[in-house]
Amino acid sequence: MDRQTEFAPAPPLAVSQWFNTDQPISLERLAGQVVMIEAFQMLCPGCVSHGLPQAQRIAATFAGDVTVLGLHTVFEHHDAMSPVSLDAFLHEYRIGFPVGVDTHDQPGGTPATMARYQLRGTPSLILIDRAGRVRLNAFGHVDDLVVGAALARLIDEPPPTTTGCTPDQGCTVPTKEQTP
Repeated sequence: MDRQTEFAPAPPLAVSQWFNTDQPISLERLAGQVVMIEAFQMLCPGCVSHGLPQAQRIAATFAGDVTVLGLHTVFEHHDAMSPVSLDAFLHEYRIGFPVGVDTHDQPGGTPATMARYQLRGTPSLILIDRAGRVRLNAFGHVDDLVVGAALARLIDEPPPTTTGCTPDQGCTVPTKEQTP
């Protein structure tokens, strides 16, 4: 199998509100960058003790090489985890990277981005390569060395060369035969 086609394209984010950024963020606009998404809930003990501190370390360590995003993906205790509460939480925990609130198609249901990425819960860590493909989708605590090694590999990969770009379908990554 061609290495270019082994990984699934990252689905778009469905975000109702962004924090720590002046404008909405889309994966399309981040094309060509390595992206890490930390999916969390502010009342999730594993998120507060492991996931978010790790995301903060990655944002500090890989600044300029990795775009770190948070995704507040609430699937329980909806009333307690409102955007107002999230704003205070981000301030108190000094979370400085952009954080989006995962959209709900149905009140009380599974958030849209959580469903698109087939996340099993929180914390979840997603790594997206420069070509916009999901390279890691992990539930629970992921060791720092494992994440650091994966990020180093993604950073070292050359940016994709795209051909055949169309407004309706986007840009396809060329096969080895198409690459000069």
